[in-house]
Amino acid sequence: MTISYDKQQLIDSIHQHALKFGQFTLASGKQASFYLDCRMVTLHPQGANQIAAGMLDVLEKGAFGGIPQAVGGLAIGADPITASVVVHAGLRQHPILGFMVRKEPKQHGTGKLVEGPVTPGMKVVIVEDVITSGGSALKAAAAAKDFGLDVIGAIGVVDRLEGGRANFDAAGIPLVTLLTIDDLIPPAQR
Repeated sequence: MTISYDKQQLIDSIHQHALKFGQFTLASGKQASFYLDCRMVTLHPQGANQIAAGMLDVLEKGAFGGIPQAVGGLAIGADPITASVVVHAGLRQHPILGFMVRKEPKQHGTGKLVEGPVTPGMKVVIVEDVITSGGSALKAAAAAKDFGLDVIGAIGVVDRLEGGRANFDAAGIPLVTLLTIDDLIPPAQR
């Protein structure tokens, strides 16, 4: 059974489970009056289903010139997204593989930074939950490129509209997000 993407259902899920108000320091180092704890959605069955369905819709519509051979991102935030997209891709008959980028190479075995059934030359898309500066996803993209993967784009769940898109543009990586912060909090309330 395949799940259809419902933007409003994803917005409702984020409001219910992931959006917090207060004073927060983001991964980028910036201070913010709200925080999106998207792991509360990416690790929730309905949230994971909506994210995977939305991201697959983006891929099927050709946002990056075709369906990639694999999706992945920086551990651990991108891992549940990668897993959900891979499972849903299988249900839609797309042979999309998944991969993970470690924050640092493991100190035993092969010492890999990129893990999973990917090989150099494959076309891949980086997945991410929240885009602020884009640092985590761009780090994953750089490691994927160093491994020999062809990074054709990136998909995020939410763009906080705080400069991340410009950083992706500067890196030459097309970025698509399912939502922006404007979908979750009207500008007058931020």
